[in-house]
Amino acid sequence: MPAERFIAALNDQIGREFAASQQYLAAAVYYEDETLPRLAQLFYDQAVEERGHALMMAKYLLDLGIRPRVPGVGEPRGDFADFVEPIAIALEQEQKVTDQISELAAIAREERDFVSDQFVQWFLKEQVEEIDLMSTLLTTAERARERPLDIEEFIVREGIGGDQESDSSAPVPAGG
Repeated sequence: MPAERFIAALNDQIGREFAASQQYLAAAVYYEDETLPRLAQLFYDQAVEERGHALMMAKYLLDLGIRPRVPGVGEPRGDFADFVEPIAIALEQEQKVTDQISELAAIAREERDFVSDQFVQWFLKEQVEEIDLMSTLLTTAERARERPLDIEEFIVREGIGGDQESDSSAPVPAGG
């Protein structure tokens, strides 16, 4: 049985993952409205991925006989100064999530809840990839600030997004 402190923190993280999903969705809608289809699709995909992370966490609790909380989330930001800003927000969001997941790992270890510690390790690995992706996109977007279609071309040329291979080590999401 996971430690009560870990359960509370994981429930909070579930809410933050759903909020991150909504923020990615708001950015995707902005990009689609701005006729930047590659960025839109990338952010739509990220929204689905964040929702999946929340459901993986929910499934972990369900598998242990614990009903997870499914909180409401605040309205995401949907207006941006330019096409670079949503990427900067996404990078900042991913850096915060990394800190939050690291805190989950710390709580699990402090509570000697080694099963939960093992569970969060996949998410820490995932965060390295997320920060790398958003850092690369932000650097590229800042260079192309006056030429937004250049980042669209970059996404296609570099094969960013699209069908990602399934990670067999990923936790199973609720409903999956």
